[in-house]
Amino acid sequence: MLAALIIVFRESMEAGLVIGIVLAATQGVIGRSLWVSCGIIAGLIGACTVAVFARSLSSAMAGMGQELFNALVLSIAVVSLTGHNVWMSRHGREMGAKMKALGAAVTAGSCSLAALAVVVGIAVLREGSEVVLFLYGIAIAGNDSALMMLAGGAAGLALGALMTALMYLGLVRIPTRHLFKVTSCMLALLAAGMAAQAIAFYQQADIVNAFSQTAWNSSALLSIDSIPGKALHTLIGYTDRPTVMQLIVYGATLAIIAVLMRLYGGQPPALKKTA
Repeated sequence: MLAALIIVFRESMEAGLVIGIVLAATQGVIGRSLWVSCGIIAGLIGACTVAVFARSLSSAMAGMGQELFNALVLSIAVVSLTGHNVWMSRHGREMGAKMKALGAAVTAGSCSLAALAVVVGIAVLREGSEVVLFLYGIAIAGNDSALMMLAGGAAGLALGALMTALMYLGLVRIPTRHLFKVTSCMLALLAAGMAAQAIAFYQQADIVNAFSQTAWNSSALLSIDSIPGKALHTLIGYTDRPTVMQLIVYGATLAIIAVLMRLYGGQPPALKKTA
């Protein structure tokens, strides 16, 4: 539930920021709400379509071996989470500047209102599609029921919408870079936990056999079947009997994400020149 809340909160806030910037930059333009609403609806329809195809694809590929299929899905989710974190750390501010420029062009009459629907629709579709993939990975790696994930997703969506609305109205002046830094750390831990779980599935399928010995047994101290254990398993990939390879992969994933964000994160060159 907690992981679903974090994922949906982060993604809905990103889409919400695009919508909020576009609305703020086009205040007074007649018809902007209708076009933005159409873009949101189109994006949601596209994301739901992705979810339907993802379910069909999972059913078709399940015959390849459940452990191997789960490992592949988790591996894809880890790569996507890593790329998402790096991309947002570098292009988040640039994206905001482009949305403001688009709003100004629409206000000045040099750009069609339809452009608002296209940009908003793409933003909602992109974030919605990522939610589908990430939640699928969480469902495989965690122990949450479908109902708990639905509740967490609904809470994350409500929080993301509320935060976006408050920032749009100027009631909350928390710099978005601070919010994204916190959620980026949470996503990095989620990615590391998924990577460790993927390795566990590869080991169960006898594809990875190196360092398969158990590193420790902390079940007496904190069982993975307990409520705190399940929460930590979902959030940071905790397991009470990790193998040495799981620990290696966990640490390596965090290190790779940190290095990539340091090398490719921050402001892109174009913004540094104009800052």
